[in-house]
Amino acid sequence: MRAKSFKRGEDIEVTISKMAFGGKGIAKIETEQGEIVVFVPNTIPGQTVKCRIAKVRKRHLETKLIEVLERSPDETEIPYQAISGAPFATLPIEIQERSKQETTIELLRRLGKVDNAEDLFDEFISSPSHWHYRNKMEYSFGAIRYDFEKKGDVDGFALGFKHRGTWWMVENLDKDSGLFDELLEKSLKKIRAYCESSGLTAWHHPKKEGFFRFLTVRKSHTDGSLLLNLVTSSKGLESFDIEAFSSFLQELFGDRIQGILHTVNDDIGDRVQPLDGESRLIFGKNYITEQLSGLTFKIQMESFFQTNPKSAERLYAKAIEYLSEETEEKGLIMDLFCGTGTIGQLVASKLPEAKILGVDIVEKAIQDAKRSAAENGVGNVSFEAGDVGKFILQHPEYQGNIHAIILDPPRGGIAPKALKRTIELNSKTIVYISCNPATLARDTEVLQTSGYQMKKFSLVDQFPHTGHIEAVAIFEKQS
Repeated sequence: MRAKSFKRGEDIEVTISKMAFGGKGIAKIETEQGEIVVFVPNTIPGQTVKCRIAKVRKRHLETKLIEVLERSPDETEIPYQAISGAPFATLPIEIQERSKQETTIELLRRLGKVDNAEDLFDEFISSPSHWHYRNKMEYSFGAIRYDFEKKGDVDGFALGFKHRGTWWMVENLDKDSGLFDELLEKSLKKIRAYCESSGLTAWHHPKKEGFFRFLTVRKSHTDGSLLLNLVTSSKGLESFDIEAFSSFLQELFGDRIQGILHTVNDDIGDRVQPLDGESRLIFGKNYITEQLSGLTFKIQMESFFQTNPKSAERLYAKAIEYLSEETEEKGLIMDLFCGTGTIGQLVASKLPEAKILGVDIVEKAIQDAKRSAAENGVGNVSFEAGDVGKFILQHPEYQGNIHAIILDPPRGGIAPKALKRTIELNSKTIVYISCNPATLARDTEVLQTSGYQMKKFSLVDQFPHTGHIEAVAIFEKQS
């Protein structure tokens, strides 16, 4: 049987033999014509799984996980509810970390053409906390619930997470998932019961109608305070007492409540923040306060901020360590894709004689960066809103005058033109912070062909129990 003999949509059973980068399990099927490789995301070596074929290639199949039929001998019991967002929670953390290290080094060797990747590897930086490390969580309401006993969908009011591989079905979260706040998640079924008792319906995803849509929560790891946002449609709003709901939440969580928001979202798209809608503050303040390496940040519900702040401290410390090794203290440092300016402010506070310029295309992020820099009293940093590639093109005066560049691009990496213009700045040093080593590997090949050589890199585990890993690398311009 050849790979093409398999059909898209067909269910097959396989046993996972090893793991590839990003948490993809690998299985192999022996046929008369040879071996066919099967990729199954979010699976563990030793598991036997049912998966559904999504793509058929000449010698391999790409699939979606349907169900774990038999656990791996490496798995352990955990006291938390299993969720799709933490597929490796039952795998001991040391095995998770070893796999992330090995597969990322192999990725850089194969895709980034870094033949000596293993020699350049500096260190693996673990998350300070392996459980309850997140500072934001988004819960979905749904009128179609996944039934764990029936292993299928049923009509019913649900609040929790989307069932793996589906967009229309929600699993009730009935106890702590181990990722966010224990008390909040143990109280989620009380919130679900309160909302259901209102007589208003949860969002029906296929029909794109209903009242209750999302509950998003931010938590400060500095003081434990909570910021909650109930997202509903406008249909039925006149029948819902939002003030009474606010009082109910305050009774549940007491003085931990920093603020309560209500967002009206009538968009049919499955997203929390509406394109055309409004949010209003029902109680308290519209932000939480978080401290990171001695600096204080006010974080609103939709602000970008590191999801694992304690691990982010270690990530930024490593980036600053690399930067300090190669950078003149009085030089000009350009922070590209700076977001809300967290790393720029930290660098500025550690290198008070340097000047840092942050650039990001998101105007709101730049406003937040300017505000927090002023509040933190960091004077040697400035921020500009603009597309990175266009900004560099519009400011030729920076070419040849940048002592170091910090690159912290989104998961998709840097657009080729923006990377080309970054290289043309001719900085001696580039410190690349990557939330997706696959794009780091791709960009590494371009940097190396342009005269930059990777000096070393480290890996930072910001998201235990998932396939995600972050990297920090330092590149030097070869004379």
